[in-house]
Amino acid sequence: MIQVVQAVPNFSEGRDPAFVAAAADAFAATGCEVLHTTLDPDHHRSVVTVIGSPGAVERGSLAAAEVALERIDLQRHRGVHPRVGALDVLPFVPLHGIDMEAVMGLSRRVAHGIARLGIPVHFYARASRPFGRTLAAIRRRGPGRPDADLPGLDDDGRPVHTRAHPTAGATCIGARDVLLAWNVDVEGLSLESARKIAARIREAGGGFPGLRALALRLPRQQRMQISMNLEDPIATHPTEVFHAIERRVRRMGGAVQGTEVIGMCPDQLADPAVAREMRIRDWSENRVLGHHLRAFVGGGSG
Repeated sequence: MIQVVQAVPNFSEGRDPAFVAAAADAFAATGCEVLHTTLDPDHHRSVVTVIGSPGAVERGSLAAAEVALERIDLQRHRGVHPRVGALDVLPFVPLHGIDMEAVMGLSRRVAHGIARLGIPVHFYARASRPFGRTLAAIRRRGPGRPDADLPGLDDDGRPVHTRAHPTAGATCIGARDVLLAWNVDVEGLSLESARKIAARIREAGGGFPGLRALALRLPRQQRMQISMNLEDPIATHPTEVFHAIERRVRRMGGAVQGTEVIGMCPDQLADPAVAREMRIRDWSENRVLGHHLRAFVGGGSG
């Protein structure tokens, strides 16, 4: 049976299309299929979504990590999105013919390869021990922030960076199921009001299970944004969250401008009527992960 893994690397570079193209090419050169790329100048962040065989995804991830190491200097980075590294986040997702245990092993192999580049690695989600460490916990500054699980190594294999590489920072590597990464843009609200909404809807504030949310000001786009990950879009349908945000925004005197999906849409957003209901920008069937997976498996790629 063909095995298919998804990787969704997040890079701390959102203003240089040439970088995003180079990162995508690093995956394509190993046999991965690049499904989508996005970059945002306010977040100063780009996301590349790929699928492929475990071997192709592993090789592509290490090649892309080298591109990020060569081209991104965190000391010069200014963006609104929280981050700890140049290749900031690298999750792996089992899609077909492979279980989570095998993908956890893949994540560990890639982590050791990145550590050999001198970059410390944190594990999160299913890859972490103890299980379920969140990105928010890793990004926490001060004494509460954990040391990396793997230190960055020098050419002789000796630990040299336990917290951060001087220009590349650290990388967070995880194994997880399919989630929805998305942003809801709002107008007519202050950042404080947007933060109140994010605090009320996220799981940590007693809101929707599996929802991570924060509020950001986008200075170049001159609006506020509720930026979210919905970890289980089957258990909590995205429309429920969208309408909860819309109601709160209206009560505070603002308006929802629309929804942006980062990367691919899970099957819960495959219906055009749902996309219209949530006012998803740039939606098409080509943005639905399931369509690409069926074509990939049917074509025998990998």
